[in-house]
Amino acid sequence: MDKLGYIVQSVVLDGKSGIEKAFKDIPRQMCHFHMRQIIKRYITMNPKLEAGKDLKIIMRSLTRTTEKNFSKKIDDWYNTYEDFLSEKTESSTTGKLHYTHPRLRSAYNSLKKHIPYLFTYKNPKYKHLNIHNTTNSIEGGIFSHMKNKISIHRGIPKGKKLSFVDFYLMKLGTKT
Repeated sequence: MDKLGYIVQSVVLDGKSGIEKAFKDIPRQMCHFHMRQIIKRYITMNPKLEAGKDLKIIMRSLTRTTEKNFSKKIDDWYNTYEDFLSEKTESSTTGKLHYTHPRLRSAYNSLKKHIPYLFTYKNPKYKHLNIHNTTNSIEGGIFSHMKNKISIHRGIPKGKKLSFVDFYLMKLGTKT
């Protein structure tokens, strides 16, 4: 329980590591939308490389699969493209070696890091918590309303914005 009196039972993450660390002792769910956006940022919407195209297909199955199946698809993808992902190119300016496909490597590493949190919402152990697989309900409801109120006062100092957020959340807590 924090100073506002909220009991946090689960968290839906957006990929930012600070939130993950702050709530390390409670069930965490990685938002599927944010995970897709992270991967899309690395491989683009229209990947040119076969590895990127295959990874995009795997990502489409995210909401319709299980952790076991998804992990297997990711592992199979990596095994297929391991040599390709390990290729290094010498820099023409420094002469140092660097990975030829760093964005694909980053996409894979991000997925591997978040797989343990992509299917928390399906875990029978946490069924009673009714965890969502996206942050849509909070971002579309509570936060968008709060952001609109803050944006009206664009010049407000950061300290006052934080006070407003505390007050806003406290006010929400009294309505339930």
